[in-house]
Formats: sequence, C-alpha cells, structure tokens
Amino acid sequence: MMATKANTNATDVIAESGAEVLTDGDTLDFYAHDVYERGADLLAVVRPKNKEELAAAVAAATSQNIPVIPRGGGMSYTGGYTSNQSGAILFDLAAMDRILDINETDMTVTVEAGCTWAKLYEALQPKGLRTPFWGTLSGLIANIGGGMSQNCLFWGSGRYGTAAQSCIAMEMVLADGTILKTGSEFTRPYGPDLTGLFLADTGALGIKATITLRLIPEAEAHGYASFSFETHEETLTAAAEIERSGVATECFGFDPSLNAIRMKRDSLGSDAKALGNMMKKQGSVWGAIKEGAKVVTAGRNFMDEAKFSLHVLTEGRIKAAADDDLARARKMALANGATETENTIPKIIRANPFGPLNSMLGPEGQRWAPIHGLLPHSKAVACYTAIEALFEKHRAEMDALDIFTGTLVSAVAGSGMIIEPCLYWPDATNPLHEDTVEKAHLAKLPKLAANPEAWAMTRRMKQALVDLFYQHGAVHFQIGRTYRYRDSLDPAADALLLDLKKSVDPKGLMNPGSLGL
Repeated sequence: MMATKANTNATDVIAESGAEVLTDGDTLDFYAHDVYERGADLLAVVRPKNKEELAAAVAAATSQNIPVIPRGGGMSYTGGYTSNQSGAILFDLAAMDRILDINETDMTVTVEAGCTWAKLYEALQPKGLRTPFWGTLSGLIANIGGGMSQNCLFWGSGRYGTAAQSCIAMEMVLADGTILKTGSEFTRPYGPDLTGLFLADTGALGIKATITLRLIPEAEAHGYASFSFETHEETLTAAAEIERSGVATECFGFDPSLNAIRMKRDSLGSDAKALGNMMKKQGSVWGAIKEGAKVVTAGRNFMDEAKFSLHVLTEGRIKAAADDDLARARKMALANGATETENTIPKIIRANPFGPLNSMLGPEGQRWAPIHGLLPHSKAVACYTAIEALFEKHRAEMDALDIFTGTLVSAVAGSGMIIEPCLYWPDATNPLHEDTVEKAHLAKLPKLAANPEAWAMTRRMKQALVDLFYQHGAVHFQIGRTYRYRDSLDPAADALLLDLKKSVDPKGLMNPGSLGL
C-alpha cells in the first residue's frame, strides 16, 4: 500500500499519543492476515503501551475519520479483525499485557487486555488461584481482551461456561477515545449489565483496555477418563448427560477423522514428554516412564480403532471428590455404549494446557479452517447428522481436491454442545502461520503451493456450514464477519443493537463490518 502525504500526516498525529506506529509494508501485510484469509490493506498498525495511549490514539484516528480495528492475539479465523475496506488502522494490544491487581481478599484479578491466558494462569498458580474459565487451547498467544471480545471456551467450560461468564467489569475505549468503566469492581451486574453489553461484541462497540475477572481456588485433585463410541449419537448423548450432571470441568471429543489427524502429527514424542513432566512434578518418576509409554500405544490404538472419542476431566478439593465425579461420568458414558480406553489424551492436554499452536496446520502442512455452532442438547444430534450428510453430498468433489474434514465436540455448562467441523485443504501458508507454528515443526512439513481450486471449494463448504448452523438455530463465538448474527435477531433486538452502535460509535468507525454492523 503506497503512503500518501495525507496518510503520513494522519499517522504523525496518531504518533503524538505516544503509541508505537508501524507503517512498513511487511508489517502491514502480516497484520492484514488472520488464520483463514487476508483482509484489505491497512493504513498503519498502532501498538499502545497503556490505556491512556490507546484512548489518545483511537481519538486521533477517528477524529480524521479513519476506521480503527482491535486485534487480540491474532487467532481469529472469522474476520474478527480483517476488514473488507482498505485504509483502516489496526490496534495491536500485545504490549498492554500487565497484570494490574490480584485481590486475594475480594477474589478478583484485573489485567490489561493484551495479557495472555497462559501468563495469567502462571501468575496465579503460586497463589493456588485461577479464574473459573481459565483459557483456550491457544492461550499461549490468545489474550484476555480477545477472549472477552470474541467469547471463547475450553478450560473450565464444562462447569463454568465461556470466557465472558467469568468477567466482572471492564474499561472500554469507545470510538471517540472515551474510557468507559462498566459495572462494579467486584460484582456483576450492578443495575443493568453494562459489562455484558460489550462482551462478545467482536470489537464492534469498543476496544477492551482492562478486564476484571473472578477468582476461585485452584483444584487440588484431578480425574481423567477417555471413552470410545461407535456413533456420534452415542457420543453426544453421553456428553449431554455428563454436562447436565455438572461433574466435569471439561468434556470434549473427536470424530474418527480428527482422532486420526491428531495421531498423524509428529506429536507423540512431545506428548509423552509433557505427560512425563507432569508425573515427575507429582513425585512419580516410574509413573512418568509408564505414562510416557502409554501415549504411543494409546495413540496407535486410536488410529486403528477409528471410533468417536470422548474425554472427561474432573477436579475437586480432595481426591475422593474428583474420583466420585469421574465415577459418575464413567457410569453415564458406559450406559450410552462407551468402551473405556486409556486416558492419556486428557492427561496430555492438562499437562500442557497452553501448548504450541502447531495444529493450525494439518499433518502434511494443509490449511485448516474450523466452523462451529453451539446448540442445545435437544438439537445437537440432528445438526451433526446434517453436517455428515453435507460432507457426503460433496464427497467426490472434496476427494478430488484432497479436502478432508474432522469434527470436535465440547460440552458448555448450562448451554449445550459445541459442534466444530474443521476443513483441511492443500494450500500455501500465510505469514500468520509461518510466524505462529514452531519453526522446527514447520520445517518438517511439506511446503505446499497455492491451490486456487481447493481454496474456492473450501470457501463454498465453509459458507454451506455457516448456513446449515443458521438453519438449525445454532449460536456462535467469534462472530466476526462470518456468522449470520443479525439474521438471527428479533427485529426489536436488532433495532436496539443498531441504536447502541450509533450511541457509542456514531460515525461507524469502530471495526466496521464486524457483527454485521
């Protein structure tokens, strides 16, 4: 993108805020990409170091009618920060990563929006504390501001729900640079839920500056179990019973294809090492050796069996409590046709909760795109069946282009079931993949060429899945510019949303296009 004199003057004014302003071509190209695709050209990237610089830089940009876009850790694949219009300024909050206050009396923690889930978890561990929802599997890079904007799930979701449900209050920077404090510092809500208005907004209403989260004591005892099933109906029915019972902190599973994809990756050695390290920390060197050996055996068995898997994690203050919850989950799984298998997968993931993000590429370097829907348990089986029918309808076309799929399911406390089919296709990587995937892992993968035909087919399949989820009444996280959010709203609710957008962003310059606004 060629800089004009007007553009240069604009970035000079923004630089007066004290925030770092980047305009070189390589940086702008990198930040124009998310995991899935490239957006329009950016005018500049701004990296504020605190909320004051953030507010001043936003005000400087919007005063010149320049759109502003917030970016968290960059793990979006739904157009959360990739604009359709050129000339926007992207705000990278990675430098705003301080933990501002850990209040052990009131059991709250306040962080800057750029703090990662991994950094917060590690800071709280010595104190025996954590947040109820405590991060995504991408938490090594994904940050808490992004988690509040996109909403997300995994660690703790089986019992405590999504990221937004652990939030008490925030400081928001609005489009004119105003810093708005939502709610109370120690409880939510206080009157109408102002905090909730800005949660899961995908950055369409403002930029998160600071976030206050609830704290709970960290669990002292854990339980792990894995099961295999013949069908998705059995898997989803068992997972639904386990979620409703409240016994699991995490309950997730893979279809046969995703099981095979995981085991094809060059990860069994690192998995064994992570599990061994966990056992050593618990004082069992012999246990570390035995568990490490089980990883390879169990992994090969999953490949051979080609069944659906379900993995359950429990926790408690004492071992008897975690074990009792696990026994209850086991009874439910077995009653729905399960065969219990080695529990190495939940142990491995728990041993390294924020591992490297190598899974954003397929086992042979393929591109990856997940598409998800959250459904009530009563609708999950029918939706999953429809997804399988869609894939079967297009099987010949997909096979001809070496496009394949794998599906993850995960229970969400009080909400139902996430179904997340993932598309894999042969195609060239983009700069975000090359920056995020470990260099040693990337070097082992084939270097694939651009594949316009497979890319076009993948785009059609992705949209077909989005439409299918809409038809089944699913809701979504990471709404961005992908999911049909406004189509699903009651007309009166949509009108209220538009009024809210006009109130906090009258010129429509805050992440335009996100949420369909």
